[in-house]
Amino acid sequence: MVRYADDFVVLCRSESEAVSALAMIRDWVEAAGLTLHPTKTKIVDSRTESFAFLGYSFRGEKIYPRRESLAKLKARLVKLTSRARSGSIETICMELTAVLRGWFYYFRHCRWTIFADLDSKIRSRLRRLLLRRHRNNPLRLPRHERWPNDYFAKAGLFSLREAHNRFGQSHQGHY
Repeated sequence: MVRYADDFVVLCRSESEAVSALAMIRDWVEAAGLTLHPTKTKIVDSRTESFAFLGYSFRGEKIYPRRESLAKLKARLVKLTSRARSGSIETICMELTAVLRGWFYYFRHCRWTIFADLDSKIRSRLRRLLLRRHRNNPLRLPRHERWPNDYFAKAGLFSLREAHNRFGQSHQGHY
């Protein structure tokens, strides 16, 4: 037994196999002087029910971050992109990039839509921040034309969607 390796999923072909596997695991864990967590240990048909594991939510063949994992990231992004935030847009993008890279490397196996939605939300918050700083708009351009996505890329903002595209195209699945 490896220390701290206390989270695992067992995949079975049938419910009877799953019941048998759970009984064997329970015996093995109890022989080691441990107990299975009663609310976290369950048998699930992953084709019809979702289950959470290590920050992920598995829903059939689709993989998403757990709601709590996503909420934690969004709370961090709100702090980093508040409208009253000082500093250059390049500095803010650099701080965001550090957070986004780490989050992406852990959750890169998730469904692509999550990354596109987060990218959009981040750029929207940055545009609100810039709008507060640059109120004068003589050409009456909408926000997305004043500060297009390319503006943030040039400022050094990490794009989750682009990173996911590159990850999906890599031969070994490495980014």
